[in-house]
Amino acid sequence: MANAKPDELVDDIDVIRERLAETVDALIDRTNPKNVARRSFADVKARFVDETGSPRLETILPLVGGVVAVVAGIIVVRRLLR
Repeated sequence: MANAKPDELVDDIDVIRERLAETVDALIDRTNPKNVARRSFADVKARFVDETGSPRLETILPLVGGVVAVVAGIIVVRRLLR
């Protein structure tokens, strides 16, 4: 590098600048709020629906059971406090 000619240095700088621009573009795309929301939705959907579109009952049933238990607990507590 110390003995590199100015044209070679300019070419190296151009390559580095292009790589940096691609990296910045990728970071901007990755942090775009719409893309973040789309990825989050896809992650949640993947937990409840498999690749074929069938529901994942091993994930859904415990969640529904937990919601029912919380609602039932709230109802019981409210009735006891009356």
